[in-house]
Order: sequence, then C-alpha cells, then structure tokens
Amino acid sequence: MSTATDLDVADPLAHFRERFVGASSDLVYFDGNSLGRPVAATAERLGAFVVQEWGGRLIRGWDERWMDLPTTLGDDLARICLGAAAGQTAIGDSTTVWLYKLMRAAVDHVARTEPSRTEIVIDTDNFPTDRYVAEGIAAERGLSLRWIEVDTSAGVTPEQLREVVGERTALVVLNHVAYRSAWLADAPELTRIAHDAGALVLWDLCHSAGAVEVELDAWDVDLAVGCSYKYLNGGPGSPAFGYVAERLQGELTQPIQGWMGHADPFLMGPGYTPAGGIRRFISGTPPILGMVAMQAMLELVEEAGIEAIRAKSVALTSYAVELADAHLPEVTLASPRDPARRGGHVTLHHDQMREVTARLWERDVIPDYRDPGGLRIGLSPLSTSFDEVERGIAAVAEALR
Repeated sequence: MSTATDLDVADPLAHFRERFVGASSDLVYFDGNSLGRPVAATAERLGAFVVQEWGGRLIRGWDERWMDLPTTLGDDLARICLGAAAGQTAIGDSTTVWLYKLMRAAVDHVARTEPSRTEIVIDTDNFPTDRYVAEGIAAERGLSLRWIEVDTSAGVTPEQLREVVGERTALVVLNHVAYRSAWLADAPELTRIAHDAGALVLWDLCHSAGAVEVELDAWDVDLAVGCSYKYLNGGPGSPAFGYVAERLQGELTQPIQGWMGHADPFLMGPGYTPAGGIRRFISGTPPILGMVAMQAMLELVEEAGIEAIRAKSVALTSYAVELADAHLPEVTLASPRDPARRGGHVTLHHDQMREVTARLWERDVIPDYRDPGGLRIGLSPLSTSFDEVERGIAAVAEALR
C-alpha cells in the first residue's frame, strides 16, 4: 500500500486544498458529502457583492444581473458538471421544492396523455425526502407507489427496475449515488429501461453533482434535481437546481406558479402565463446570495476538470477502503467494493458506530452516522488529502477500541 505522503505528492489536484477555509488545520473532515468546506474566495466574493452590487447598485441589480442569474448560473452548472446543453437547468428553491415541482409536473403530464399510468416507481432506500415527496404526490393525485426493495449496502440494479416497470408506470425516481451506500447507479441503462416501458424518469443528483461525471443529455434523462451544498460547496441552505430536458419543457406544467416563472413578471396581470423554456419552472424570487457563494466552487471544478475530480475521488475512497481493510478488522464495508460502482463516499458498518461517531466529533474528526450502524466517510476531492484520510481512519480504529 502506498503511503499517504506518497499519494499526496503524486496528486495533481493537491494544490487546490489550500483554496478552502480550514483545510490546513488538524481537523479531519469526513463530511464533505453533507456540507462542503467553504472556498476561501467565497468570503471575498460575498463581501464584494454586499458592497458593490447590493449596496452600490441596490434595486438596479435585478435589471442588471440578478433576474437572469438562475438560468445563467444554471447553464454554467450544466456545462461544468451535468453534461447538459444550455437552457435546461435553473437554480433556486430547495431540493424538496424542486422534487415536488418536477415529480408533480411529470405525473400530471402523464395523467393528461396516458391516464392508465398510475404508478410511481421508487426504491425503499431512496433519500427520505424523495420518498416523502413521492408519497405526498401519490396521495394528492390518486396514484400508487411501486417500491423496489434494495440492499442498503448497494442500490437499484437494471434487473430490479426491469421487473417493476410496465404499462402502469408513470414516473421512475432514482438516486444517481445512493446516500447511504454510495452505490453509483447505471444511469444510462436505468433510464433506457424506464423509457422502454413508456415512463418518465427523474434523477436525484445530490450526491453526484461535482464529484461524479454526469451526462444528462447523452443519457437522454427527462428530469433531474440536485443540491449545491455538498460537493458544490455553496454553503448551508444554498439553492438547489432543476433540469428539464428541452423536449419536455413545453409539455410540462409546473405546479407552483409564481411571479418569477411568468412570461412577463412585471405585468402583474390577473392571470398566469408561463414563461418559455426552463424559466417556466422557476417559482419565486431567487436566492441571489446563495448563488454568489456557488460561483467560486464552480470555477474551481471547471479549472480542475470533472474527469480529474472523479479520478481523485476514486483514489480517495479506494485508499479509505484499503486502510479500513488493514486496520479495522471488526468493521464491514457497507459500500460497493468496486470503485466503478461507488460514488464519493464510503460507509463502514459496526454496531457501535453511533457511539464512535460521537467520540470522533469530540476529537475534531467529523464523519456522519447513518442507520443501520453506518459511519459515513464523505471525501470531497478538491479539499481532502490522503493524509487526512489516513489520520481519520486511525482515529476510527482508536475510537472503536
């Protein structure tokens, strides 16, 4: 096994680490897949925004830049991280709100065009919000849920999806990277299976955007949603994004009709006329401050390149697995061992991991815990070193003892 020092010296992305607040400290941060470290340039950028744009331009900022920021920044995100052409991605709202809008728009469209399709397919280990939103929409629209039972150390396979989709399927909702196990789904194949059954598919990209290569257009994806506070380092509560394939934009009616999605937001007329393109899926006033914080990280991702970031992610998680195999004999791997099937984090299972996580936090080693018995190690490629991984796994071994 290579040493952490050797791996850090050979790492072509090592120099990016110094651009993050706190990365040079002794703290071990294993939770970059829940909340990314702030980019150092973000503080200066936010300060300049307050003084120059907000303070200097005041209300004029809406006409000069802010009104278009949800779509212009969405296009940047699409180009850099999502493998999507311009005009299909918008930023604003929370992940939950985007999930509701796009799931509801999808099933309502199918109800108009193929009313016999009355099922939403979703797996039992999908992220809780996705499941809760799907349950709520099914209750609202008189639909039923078709559950895929999955192994919590893996995720949905093509064989499992093929067994449950059919002539009654309206929408399939899937995570690209499973939040618990880091299972990396075969997105193009699963999308093809859903389409062959005549269904639409919505992908949750929360644990993949910025860490895993995504090709929404090439995969022929219909809809996608993701957050920006994990590997996109936008900060706590930073806005989410929604993707709607261009071919569907004129067909879907989004259910939260707000003034910002109107064809003429300042007409203030008595009726609602949706804007053209992706803008019709925006609802209310966009969170401009949150978008400003996203920009610095998107620039770093573009500079590093998503392929290089993915390669570093694979190297980090593989090193964590090697160290766990060598130093944590009492622990089992609750993530795929094959790095091609694994996203940007690793989950280690032991019955005492809840208590171990609490002990580690007291020592400035910060993983997170997920039932059942899972210590989750989230390794954000640009801000995490191999030395940090080595020190963190050593701390896990000591806490278990």
